[in-house]
Amino acid sequence: MSEHRSHDSPLTAFASFFGEVTLLGWNVLKSVLRFRIRFAELLKQIAFIGVGSQAVVIITGGFTGAVFAAQAYYKFNQLGLATATGPVVSLAMCRELGPVLAGLMVAGRAGASMAAEIGSMKVTEQIDALRAMGVAPTDYLVVPRTLAMVISMPILVGEAIAFGILAADLITVELFAVPRTWFWEQLSQHTGPDDILVGLIKGAFFGLIIVLTACQQGLGSSGGASGVGKATTQTVVYASLTILIVNLFLTLGFNQWLPMIPFAP
Repeated sequence: MSEHRSHDSPLTAFASFFGEVTLLGWNVLKSVLRFRIRFAELLKQIAFIGVGSQAVVIITGGFTGAVFAAQAYYKFNQLGLATATGPVVSLAMCRELGPVLAGLMVAGRAGASMAAEIGSMKVTEQIDALRAMGVAPTDYLVVPRTLAMVISMPILVGEAIAFGILAADLITVELFAVPRTWFWEQLSQHTGPDDILVGLIKGAFFGLIIVLTACQQGLGSSGGASGVGKATTQTVVYASLTILIVNLFLTLGFNQWLPMIPFAP
């Protein structure tokens, strides 16, 4: 990994970042195909990423669903379409809000922590010590975190979606007195397996973006504590921006190709 250079232009810095992340992803893929997986570390990272991020993801999904339901109801009720609140919230949570907000929250929590941990190891020469002992840093540090993130993110996205819809039910039915039967009937008619699948696949993609960005920034840290802090900040910024950009292309792609899947309408 190349060192961070403050004199690089934004275009050069982005090209360097993209190239290093791509190379790191390729090395991770080769390690996985060669079955160089440390299962103890993998389970540890699943506990840190998956279990540790549940609270923040559930709270984010729940309050997002509640707020979105309230705003949708206020407008739809004026048009005599109050029962449309359920389908609109459900589709938004499944396809967009659930995966994107879960990705942003995990980037801020787990991604920043990974970058700080690996960056601290880099500046204290622990990674050089691993290489001296014949241990590849990619196999030891990056592969378990990558697999754990790809496994955990779809589950976290599913939880964000579920709690967002439940919160929407609470607001729409209990607060605004929309009949629960109408709410769920309309929701089930307009939300299908393809909508849930989109959210889960997006979650896996976003998880890959977060972990590769965090590990790339951590492995490229230099300059002591200030370098670690810079790597941590850049991880959150780069991962968040990349998630938002990639989400657009995933949305366009899914709307184009997903209807070809047999269960899709």
